[in-house]
Amino acid sequence: MKQTVSIEIAGAKYRMTTDAEPAHLERLAEAVNTRIAELGPKALRTATPMQLLAIVALGLVEDLERSEERRAALEQTTRTTVTSALERLDRRLDALRDGSNER
Repeated sequence: MKQTVSIEIAGAKYRMTTDAEPAHLERLAEAVNTRIAELGPKALRTATPMQLLAIVALGLVEDLERSEERRAALEQTTRTTVTSALERLDRRLDALRDGSNER
């Protein structure tokens, strides 16, 4: 069900109509505001809200790319490990069928 939600990001208030839960959007806005605060007081004094949001957006995309790289590496490691285990099982089953006890 669509509802209007108000959030604040970088000191600006935004009203949006969404299907998302208000608490979810508020949590996301808080994460953005935390990132902005981490830029430090000098950045908060000298940068415009748009510049702050651009910096945070770039950081979030960078985090997403790193996370995707880790996920892909983990997927490849899992695939290699499972394939190796299946090959060992196949060899063992073949050996058992042949009446051998080789490993």
